[in-house]
Amino acid sequence: MNLEFEVVELPPADSPSVGETAPDFTRPLVNDEYWEDVALSELLDSGPVVLVFHTMDGDFPATYVWQEIRDRKWAALDAEVVGLSISSPYEHSRFLEEWDVGAYRLFSDPQNGVGDAYGISHDLDGMAGISEPRPAVFVIDTDRTVRYAWVAEQWPAFPPYDEIEAAVDEL
Repeated sequence: MNLEFEVVELPPADSPSVGETAPDFTRPLVNDEYWEDVALSELLDSGPVVLVFHTMDGDFPATYVWQEIRDRKWAALDAEVVGLSISSPYEHSRFLEEWDVGAYRLFSDPQNGVGDAYGISHDLDGMAGISEPRPAVFVIDTDRTVRYAWVAEQWPAFPPYDEIEAAVDEL
């Protein structure tokens, strides 16, 4: 298969850095059966969180990232791994089922308010008024301190999975 796409440089992000406090938010958190509004801080009550910002469901980078996370068995990490994109809860439910990544949950943020709060929004080419978060991963400890941060500088870009795993191991 020949995937022809252009690599796009993204402008600088203004995201939380290591040692800073991660913005809290409440959004629908979706699994393969249902969804409910959940705050990031509620998840942190149970332990650290790996927050994976990804492109909208159906876009090849989202599929690739979640298959890699599934294959690396991040569900067994000592942190809860959750995703976030602009896709709707319905799209997330289908995505989790279709790609067999139902061990994880995904936040739905169609208006991209969380991407804005994290300073990682970017406009989608050819879609006036529509933005999404750029690919990014934050490892957040129970007091909302960012312990690891990776933010894409270009599209497409994929997380440094080994570095993220090492950051979780250091918690």
